[in-house]
Amino acid sequence: MNKLLVLASLFPFLLFGQAEKNPCETLSKINSLIQENHYKPKPVDDSLSVYVFKTFLSQLDDENRLFIEPEIKALQKHELKIDDYLKTNNCQFLDEFYTAYSKTIARYKVLLAAIKNEPFPLSSSEKVVFSKQAFPYAKEEKELKHLYKKRLLYNILRDVAELSTNKDSLTANFETIAAASKVKIFEKSECKIQTYEMSKAEFNSVFFTVFCSYFDPHTEYFSENEKSSFYSTVSSDNLTFGLYISMTEKDEMTVDDIIPGSSAYFTEKIDKGDTLLKVKYQNEEYEIACSSVKKIDEIITSNEYKTADFTFRKKSGEVYSVRLSKKIMKDYQNNVFSFKLKKENGTFGYIRIPSFYATFENGKSSVSGDVAKEIYKLQQDQIDGLIIDIENNGGGSMEEAIRLSGLFIDAGPLAVMNDNKNKKQILKDMNRGTIYNGPMIVMINGFSASASEFFANAMQDYSRALIIGNRSLGKASMQRIFPLNTENNEFLKLTLEKFYRVTGKSNQYNGIIPDVEIPLLFDKQMPREDSNKTALKNDEIGINVKYHRLANERIKTNAISLSQYRIDNDKLASDIKLLNAKINPLYDNDLPPVLLQFSAVFDDVAKINKLWKEIQSTSERIYPITVEQNSTDNEYQKYDDYLKSCNIERIKEIKQNYHILEALNILNDVKNFKP
Repeated sequence: MNKLLVLASLFPFLLFGQAEKNPCETLSKINSLIQENHYKPKPVDDSLSVYVFKTFLSQLDDENRLFIEPEIKALQKHELKIDDYLKTNNCQFLDEFYTAYSKTIARYKVLLAAIKNEPFPLSSSEKVVFSKQAFPYAKEEKELKHLYKKRLLYNILRDVAELSTNKDSLTANFETIAAASKVKIFEKSECKIQTYEMSKAEFNSVFFTVFCSYFDPHTEYFSENEKSSFYSTVSSDNLTFGLYISMTEKDEMTVDDIIPGSSAYFTEKIDKGDTLLKVKYQNEEYEIACSSVKKIDEIITSNEYKTADFTFRKKSGEVYSVRLSKKIMKDYQNNVFSFKLKKENGTFGYIRIPSFYATFENGKSSVSGDVAKEIYKLQQDQIDGLIIDIENNGGGSMEEAIRLSGLFIDAGPLAVMNDNKNKKQILKDMNRGTIYNGPMIVMINGFSASASEFFANAMQDYSRALIIGNRSLGKASMQRIFPLNTENNEFLKLTLEKFYRVTGKSNQYNGIIPDVEIPLLFDKQMPREDSNKTALKNDEIGINVKYHRLANERIKTNAISLSQYRIDNDKLASDIKLLNAKINPLYDNDLPPVLLQFSAVFDDVAKINKLWKEIQSTSERIYPITVEQNSTDNEYQKYDDYLKSCNIERIKEIKQNYHILEALNILNDVKNFKP
């Protein structure tokens, strides 16, 4: 047990690695582990074949714009036979899929080159259609080429439309501007072909991941690099080049920050805002505009890549290259931090928990220990209440979730773990006493998952905290990582157990319903567990677990009532609801077809841009929240320019969070309640 890492988290997978060998060897090991240990294993039968066949094709060609109908029909002979192939250890079908896929990429290059060399009218009487559902496959290459031309024309017209809000000016100079946009769009399309290309190993890795997903969304295949990248998301210290990089609206990667003491810092060349153009590792060079974002992310986050050459462009236009080497540094973006929030005559603590990190691989600290330190600092300032923010926290260590829960309740049961043999284990806080006994709020949203939900469940069941925000993701399962070979370069993250609340209920699939629901932009569009067709379903278990809820029901009821009234009558909340009413149809419904003429595309772009400006304005709204550093940090960080810079951004994010504003209002209400 101690050699197996216990995990409960929600993080995206990366698709690289896997040595050239018979893929059936890996599949056989994956399937054996799943059948023996998975919480709810499924038989390898025709149902698996159909799911894997369709899902694999959608992973390779998500818009149905690479393959044509005859090629799909030729592959359909395998649709009901994949289970049989696995049972007989025959994976030759993957060679056929790979050959067919490689042919589509080669054809895409040829068709794009042909379109580029032919006359290309910059307007058409046809329309471009956008749909939530995948389009039917083109019947032949001629139709596919026509579809490519339509999409290229739309992208050119859209590129022109994005240049200015002055339609008349763009129209008057359309021919010249469109000619330049055409060159840019074609270059970008040619460049993007590289993101579709896969080695045989990468191709097989996609198949392994699809196979695993049949059993549940959180059972995943990992290469060594993928495992390393996964651990980096649940650790407070990581091997790093010292750069924080993000993607801009223009699909460019720019430097957000540089960690002091890192390799990037000591170059004395890299500045915030510099644009990353390419990364070179050994003899392979990856242009940012042409390479898979996943590959770039792997180089930056995986422990396997120790040294790389980076090429940047400054805002002045200067292009320069530097060689960077990784070393273990504290990951400030993944560390717990705290502030004091003021309301009337009250002082309230705010603690942000980005993930449930622990001492995985390079980790040197844990969430529970760091939260305890922050609470100590805040208590020195005599806080009247505490906000724990686990919004957008995808989980991490279950052991840390147990320890964190134990900081706020006396010894007792926290949850019930159930395995595939229906063996139940009660997870307990074994330590008497608490570190903090005052009023408390826990903030959640649709990205709060797994270990975050475990903690929120315990706080809600014990009536220890008021849960506010939005319905959580709905992942109540536990995973462990198993090696698939003695070389330790292939792994399986496998769902072994499901956890239940002390009430016998589970938040699996359904998510946690907060005590106070607060409007949030894009809440309906968050990809929760119930949107995944292979997710484990919700159920209850009959179990008699003794636990003691806090006797604060009157205070809790009054606080909920006041908060709900305030939200129902608040224009700020109303604005968010009205904006969601405009956003949701864009995602839930097919959009109207757009005529492939500049005027029509401009009007469509202007309409969408107007909405996005409204969204941006609402997202960046500053709420009346007074934020101060706790006294300890204020003294400790006085001469640390990097942490000062971090805190400026953190304070800005707090002031832009409507949920924090309401959490502060609720704690202030509780403080003012008469005994």
